[in-house]
Formats: sequence, structure tokens, C-alpha cells
Amino acid sequence: MRPSLVHTVRWEGTVQQVWDHPAVGTSPDSVASVDSAPTIVMVHGFRGDHHGLERLVGELPAHRVLVPDLPGFGQGEELPGTHDVAAYVRFIAECVLRLVDDPDERVVLLGHSFGSIVAAETAAAGSTPVDALVLVNPISAPALTGPSRIATRAAEAYYLAAARLPERAGLALLSNPAIVRVMSGFMATTADPSLRRWIHGQHSAYFSSFASRRVVLEAFRASISGTVRERARDLGMPVLLVAAEQDPIGSIRSQRELARLIPDATLEIIPDVGHLVHYEKPNEAAVLIERFLETVPA
Repeated sequence: MRPSLVHTVRWEGTVQQVWDHPAVGTSPDSVASVDSAPTIVMVHGFRGDHHGLERLVGELPAHRVLVPDLPGFGQGEELPGTHDVAAYVRFIAECVLRLVDDPDERVVLLGHSFGSIVAAETAAAGSTPVDALVLVNPISAPALTGPSRIATRAAEAYYLAAARLPERAGLALLSNPAIVRVMSGFMATTADPSLRRWIHGQHSAYFSSFASRRVVLEAFRASISGTVRERARDLGMPVLLVAAEQDPIGSIRSQRELARLIPDATLEIIPDVGHLVHYEKPNEAAVLIERFLETVPA
């Protein structure tokens, strides 16, 4: 695990945490030096926190990497307002403005899964300079009509039930270990038993790290309310899409359609993996990211 600092960000009346991993050396897969490599700001997915991106962080040693916990998840405090895409976009933009204080420092936003929507919206909004965008397992099709619509409907029923139950019972349902294990099993595709056990352990440890039932329910609604497609044509910077051959949430067809909508897109497809590229194929993803960033103008 790479060394890190933890920044406390006081924002909109709350206390949030951002993990700051300084560059530690040149990657063997990149010609970029520590001095020239851009800073990468990573945005985790729904019900995740910074832990989920640690393997990918470890594969990008030439870069300073900032990984915030989204408000209400991990060690992030609950917001007084709604936990929606707009709030998360404001937060990510604030993190960049506060923690990347060198005006000459290049910034790359990286989002995984639901984080791809947040990262794309942040980049398109233009409130903070973004030199390049990397979307891992991007949300490329509407959740309620895409290839995962049956699973999404089941999840919707689950979260609706959690909302209708009394507070304690609703929280218990959201954190139920058996249900978390089923979700983990749905997403994991690796045949490596030790890696599967590790993934299930990660989900067991961190998938229920949320501040309240309200946070989860609002963020879930946000996660199924849109895709990267809505902002695709507004992305003026180079964009890398790291798709997965077996992703049940974003088919290869929908990823190719998304790539065609983005003015300057590069689509890379990693075989033999599903929606957990950051867990199962972090090295392969990092190689693609480094090669892409070498093409981005300094």
C-alpha cells in the first residue's frame, strides 16, 4: 500500500476526508517522471470509499493521487442537503481547487462506475481545470433499461424496502451481510478463489460504511438517474474509457456508442473481467491509463 496523507476538508458545514498519495517513483509502464506526471483525482463508486481504489493507486506510482471519500460514505460526513450528483460535483471541484494549488499542475479526473458520472459531470461543468478524463467501468446505459435492468429493479425494490421500514430495521437491511455478499458475488467475475475471497472481504468491510440510511437511499437514486452519455458531447478534453468485456452494467455495444458521442475519446476493452476492473485488473488498467496520459499534451 502506498504511503498517504489525510486532508480534512471543511465544506458546506461538514467535515470530509481526502487521501493524498504523493508520487513515489516512475512506473515501469510509463516514460513520465514524477515531476512531469499529472495529479490524478479519483472518484469511487456507489457505496464505496477510498479503500476500493487502493490497488489502482498502487499501480500508478509516478502520479500524485487524491482519493476523497464522497460525502456520507467512508469517513465523509452526511450533508445537510441531498446526496445527488450535483452535490458530489461541487465537492470534487472543491477538493481540486483546495488541494491542487500549483496553477501549472495538470489534473486528471478518474471515476469508477457511479464515480464515472460524477467525474464526467465535474469535467463538463468547467468549474475547475481538467486536462484529461479517465472513466473505468463507465455507466454507459440507463440502469433501468440497460443490460442490468433486472438486477437494478431488484436493487430498487431492496432500497425501497429499506426506506419504508423503521430506521433500525432499515439500517439492518442495508447492512445485512448476506445481501452484501450476494451483491459482491454478482459483481465479481474472477475465477481466482483467493482474489474472490479478498473482494468479498473488501465489500464486507467497507460496503456498509455510510453515515445514514438517507445517504444510501439518495445516492442510490442518483446512481440510477443518469449516465455519462448526457454529458458526452460537453467533454472537451481527451477521455479514456476503460471498459470490461464481461461488465453486466455496461455492455461493449453501449461503451462503443458512448465513445462515439465524446469528441476526443479512446476506448480500451479489458477481457475476462466485469464491473470490478479496479479490484481484478488494476495493473492492466494502469498500463492503459499511463499510455493514454502520454498522449495528452502537457
